[in-house]
Amino acid sequence: MTYETEEEQVEKIKELWKRHGVPLLTGVVIALAGVFGWQGWNNHQDNKAAEASALYQSMLEAVLGNSESQGRARGAELAEQIRDEYGATRYSQFAALMQARLAVEAEDLASAEELLATIVADAGDPVLEEVARQRLARVMAAQDRAEEGLEVLSGNVTGALLASREEVRGDLLLVLGREADARSAYQAALVALEDPKSRPQLQLKLDDLAEEA
Repeated sequence: MTYETEEEQVEKIKELWKRHGVPLLTGVVIALAGVFGWQGWNNHQDNKAAEASALYQSMLEAVLGNSESQGRARGAELAEQIRDEYGATRYSQFAALMQARLAVEAEDLASAEELLATIVADAGDPVLEEVARQRLARVMAAQDRAEEGLEVLSGNVTGALLASREEVRGDLLLVLGREADARSAYQAALVALEDPKSRPQLQLKLDDLAEEA
């Protein structure tokens, strides 16, 4: 076995550098640029999320802290700003939910339906999507389209989300005069709850149907 002297090793390194030094250096620079670029992108996204969060908090304060029309109008402005400037964040969809609520309060059901349908299509989160679906179904029913509203309530959900969905189904079925189906939906909603006593309105709805049966 032979061993290289330090001088031989240095000479080999020099030779390798002459042959591959520039490409090697370029590769290192590109790799470092990628790392720092990714970190910069993450920092940028974090900053955008923090800004959106602050605006969202202001929107909630405007709407929930002030029952006057001025507060609701300010909340609608902030919600629109969040959706325009921070569309890549989850706060954009939360803002759209608030816009839909404000539209319903203003009796602008067409705008509320459009907003909720957009959330259902783009939510990317099963919980948010289900909340939007249930609200969309109610908005459709309020426009005398309960059958369409029932079609919106699709997909697999469990627990509290299933309970609220079945309650919405029951309400829409009742609007359509299908009392037996509505009763079944309310019963399914109660079964889905861990504590049925937490939703006393469900039992009241069942009792009302029992009286009419």
